[in-house]
Amino acid sequence: MTATSGFALAVDIGGTFTDVVLRHEGGASVTDKTLTTHRNLLEGFFRAVELALDRAGIGPAAVTAVTVHATTLVTNAVIERRGPPTALLATRGFRDVLSIRNEHRYDMFDPQIEFPDPLVPDALVYTLDERTHADGSVAKPVDAAEASALARRMQADGVQAVGICLLNAYRNGANEQAARTAILAAAPGMAVTLSSEVSPQIREYPRASTTVMNAYTQPIVAPYLAALEAELARRGFPNRPLIMLSNGGVVGTRVAGGFPVRMIESGPAAGALAAAHFSAVLDLPRLLSFDMGGTTAKACLIEGGRPLVAGEFEVDRRYRFKPGSGFPITIPAVDMIEIGAGGGSIARVDTLGLLKVGPRSAGSEPGPVCYGRGGTQPTVTDADVVLGLLDADRFLGGDMKLDRAGAEAALGALGAQLGTDAVTTARGVFEVVCEQMAGAARAHATDRGLDWRGLPMLAFGGAGPVHACRVAELLECSRLVFPPMASVLSAFGTLVSPVRLDLVRSALAPLAALDWAATRALVQGMETEGRAALAEAGVRAAEAMLELAVDCRYRGQQNEVTADLPLAVLAAGDAPALRAAFEAAYQALYGLTLPDVPLEVVTWRLAARGPIPEASPPPATGGVPAAPRTHRRVAVEAAGPEVPVFDRATLAVGQRIAGPAIIEERETTLVVLRGWTACVHATGAVVAERAA
Repeated sequence: MTATSGFALAVDIGGTFTDVVLRHEGGASVTDKTLTTHRNLLEGFFRAVELALDRAGIGPAAVTAVTVHATTLVTNAVIERRGPPTALLATRGFRDVLSIRNEHRYDMFDPQIEFPDPLVPDALVYTLDERTHADGSVAKPVDAAEASALARRMQADGVQAVGICLLNAYRNGANEQAARTAILAAAPGMAVTLSSEVSPQIREYPRASTTVMNAYTQPIVAPYLAALEAELARRGFPNRPLIMLSNGGVVGTRVAGGFPVRMIESGPAAGALAAAHFSAVLDLPRLLSFDMGGTTAKACLIEGGRPLVAGEFEVDRRYRFKPGSGFPITIPAVDMIEIGAGGGSIARVDTLGLLKVGPRSAGSEPGPVCYGRGGTQPTVTDADVVLGLLDADRFLGGDMKLDRAGAEAALGALGAQLGTDAVTTARGVFEVVCEQMAGAARAHATDRGLDWRGLPMLAFGGAGPVHACRVAELLECSRLVFPPMASVLSAFGTLVSPVRLDLVRSALAPLAALDWAATRALVQGMETEGRAALAEAGVRAAEAMLELAVDCRYRGQQNEVTADLPLAVLAAGDAPALRAAFEAAYQALYGLTLPDVPLEVVTWRLAARGPIPEASPPPATGGVPAAPRTHRRVAVEAAGPEVPVFDRATLAVGQRIAGPAIIEERETTLVVLRGWTACVHATGAVVAERAA
């Protein structure tokens, strides 16, 4: 690269690798990855950045476009319980909300179900004698002296952060604000989160769970983002960084640091946005996104060129990744399923003598056995090396040699428990992990009333292209897309993500009695907050776009259905149009409507976003069809045939490669199984199709 400006930088910190994409406005890109440094994430961040800058031959001053960052920092802090002592301040009489949860058994017939321990221990739950009615009127205001005394108790108990979740505060946050004022006056260094700001929605337990998680992670994330911003400036990067959120948008560090709970799924969301980008580029409006990294695998459905977005998701599922076994988070997020099935997932024999893979992962420290960093338990990556799917001498372009003998020994020891050899055991690990991922994708689509059979699949992540063909076969997919930059596509996804902030306000009311003036004022408040966040991230006022949605239900129902709503409906107070929008969404989900049942409006949602950045990769050129670089034995099939191995960079547009074959690039390997034929698309994507 000879350009000296116009570069954009994207960094995605995953559970095993930190990925970086350095892209020039002309379309040329440099990609790289390095092992994640969990004890100091910024060390791995800047190591990856330096690798990319050195390969491009530029300095930080050339990164005059955006610098975008996605990270697992929040997720890891919750799962590993690395947050500081955190308190919950609740209304008197409601101190057990985190322990009682929602009184729901997610599996009625399993007596061994598990829940994660609350982030706030019982000893650090405090109560305040106050009360707000369900209509938002304040029955008993906060006593400042009482709140100040509680703050001093918290300090004495070592509390560094507090989540304030008072009854009915979603309708009126005045008492929460008064409590915060008193606490900060008595304990100036305390990190305080209000439920009325982070999650102003009905249902006490999900609101409390979200509030506590934000409070728990804020003392970690805010300093991290401040240190990141300061170090970027010290090194000469001209722009402040943007941070990827779970909803598929990016914001500035002030908003992200204040509400770190919005960052929990930032990396996976970036991958889904990249999949949506390629669904448009390849004219595939319906697509299954399959992202397999070193720690987890994620599946996301792209409908109409956009990923599905849900208003609630779960973190830290403790029991077989079952819904209901984790912490509910009422933050809009890209709707996907995530399971513990990645390259570092550990294979073992369970108490029934059956082969199991995951959800525990070796991560990057110590990593799979073949990494040679002290790992002793066999993983999916070890199995891929033993099967010949990965070249031990060319991993990361040869910069990271793998220990094939160590992997064989680990798989051999596991096989001894099963009565098989190392290769057969590795084949079993490969098959089990692919079955797990296919099963998760089926469940994800079926739960949303969508037919997954025959959907094209987009495969990415460091391990995704290795396993995608087999997963596609299990899902009855006939077309498989390996995009450019497949291994670091989540990092690339941050470059095609708009600045976006999703805001939510609950205001339960019958549609027939809806106060349209009050509703317009409520939405106007969200619009003001959203526009301010966009302005901080550099979006001009004229570029801001607003998208409105509403959660409604039939009277007597417990759960709501979200319907998109034109802003004009709200402006006109058009109740019939609102009902029509809801019933269209309800019909699509359940196949019927209840026209004689009154409707209740529960929650209003507003998405404020900027324009979607243009970041299409430059089109590939023609060229001469490349010959295989070499051949090697691949043992996915019992016969273990010698298969051709191609360098992806040498392939010509239109070149067709019949499986079984291996296509290698620096950061990942594309495996084309027997019965599939791959062809290089004009975009540079490799599209594989399965014989009928």
